[in-house]
Amino acid sequence: MLQALIIFIAQLLFVPVLTMRTIMMVKGMKEKAAAMGMLEGVIYVVALGIVFSDLSNYLNMAAYALGFGVGVYIGQIIEQKLAIGFVSIEVNIMNKNEELITHLRNEGFSVSTSEVEGMNNARRYRLDCTARRDREPEFIQIVSNYEPSAFIVSYEPRNFKGGYITKAMKKNKKSVPKV
Repeated sequence: MLQALIIFIAQLLFVPVLTMRTIMMVKGMKEKAAAMGMLEGVIYVVALGIVFSDLSNYLNMAAYALGFGVGVYIGQIIEQKLAIGFVSIEVNIMNKNEELITHLRNEGFSVSTSEVEGMNNARRYRLDCTARRDREPEFIQIVSNYEPSAFIVSYEPRNFKGGYITKAMKKNKKSVPKV
C-alpha cells in the first residue's frame, strides 16, 4: 500500500512537471525546459522502477494510472494559472466604439482598428490587440461590457517584433511575468 501511495504522489508531481517542460520548450525557454526535463526523468525512473519491481501488484499499476490522470488535470490548472506568454485577440463589432477603444488603451492594451467588410457588404469594425495571456479574461470582460454581441477570437502568437506591446514590455519589465 505504501508503494502505491508513493507511485501516486510521484505521478502527481511527474505529469505537471512534464506539462511545464513541454510549455517551456514551446515557448523557447531552453534552460528551464532542460532543468524540468531532468526533474521529470528522476521522478519517472523512481515511479516506474517501483511498478516494474513487482508486475503482479495491480494496485501499483492502478496507482500509476490514476496518478497520471489526476496529474494531467493538475498540470492543466497550473498552466492556466501561470498563463505564460502573450495572446493576440481579434474583436469584430458592428460600429466603431471609441469609448471601448479608449478604455482598452487606458487599461494598457494595444489596440489597432480597421473597417472591414462582412457578409453582404456589411461594414464592421475590427480591433486587433495583443496582451499578456494572464490579462485575456480581463480584456474579454471589458469588451463584453461595451459590446455584448462582439465576436472575439484569440490565439497565441509564436513571436512578434515592434509595435506598442514591445515598447510597453521594455518600459514595464517588472510587469512581465518571468518563468
